[in-house]
Amino acid sequence: MRRYADAACTEIAQRKGEMTGAPHTLYIGGGTPSVLPLAVLSRLVEALPDGPYAEFTLEVNPEDIVEKGPDYLSALRTLGVNRISMGVQSFDDGLLRRMNRRHDAARAEKAFRMLREVGFGNISIDLIFGAASLTDAMWEETLRRAVALAPEHISCYQLSVEDGSALADLVVAGRYEEAPEERCRGQYDRLCQVLAGAGYRHYEISNFARPGFEAVHNSAYWRRVPYVGIGPGAHSFDGRKRRWNSQTLPEWTASEEELSEEDARVETLMLGLRTDAGLSRVFLHKNCSKDALDSLCAEGALVPDGDRLRIPEDRFFVSDEIIRELI
Repeated sequence: MRRYADAACTEIAQRKGEMTGAPHTLYIGGGTPSVLPLAVLSRLVEALPDGPYAEFTLEVNPEDIVEKGPDYLSALRTLGVNRISMGVQSFDDGLLRRMNRRHDAARAEKAFRMLREVGFGNISIDLIFGAASLTDAMWEETLRRAVALAPEHISCYQLSVEDGSALADLVVAGRYEEAPEERCRGQYDRLCQVLAGAGYRHYEISNFARPGFEAVHNSAYWRRVPYVGIGPGAHSFDGRKRRWNSQTLPEWTASEEELSEEDARVETLMLGLRTDAGLSRVFLHKNCSKDALDSLCAEGALVPDGDRLRIPEDRFFVSDEIIRELI
């Protein structure tokens, strides 16, 4: 951990000139930073320029929260953390065990209450649907318990099999079979219904928020706002070039590519149409086939919203196909 922090602080020092502009946010995640001792986490934050941040999110595991206790959580607040993203994934203990999670449902609820008790007023939880063993009844219970906690934000992702993962090895060995697409679609539709009824805005394909609690940091990605990523595996974007770090420890190397106009056009389409804001008609008519636009509008896959067109919520689940037609 010390060597990791040494290398991260070196990269921060080398790249401070890139860390300017708005939105002024910080997100520590993409792994499980709550395993870091507070001293290491503090060192990383103190190496960064220009705090405090309008939005400072830390990803956490429920088990780490329960084990480290209220003093740790209070120290996070003192450090400037004002938003927590907690990987709950499910409120079904059997599914959590099959997913090799360290916590159970009761511990996740306890961790959430502890966060509230020390004053965190902006908490996001992650859920997963589409697991082979996740029945509709189990999913219904997970949604009920999630809504009962009343987090400000919920991110929900369909379980996918990534090449090279342990899950992919199980598929090859015949020990895991992916859930039918029809069931995944049904669980996604039920997610949308339940969270709409609980007052959440579905502002991006996988993200729901109470009004005013949309993730500022993540929303910047979907608008292609420049950002700096620090650490192994981190990605950065300056408006023209993308940069990515290798995943080697304790030190990592960087690679980059300059985006062509076509790359930028495709990214704008893919990212903008993931959101409930959609894209301007001017951009779409300039960059997409008129026949494709007319066809998608006629079938309700794109709907007007002022001077913009967007994918309606009931088509979010098949948004990849819609975007592919436009590209």
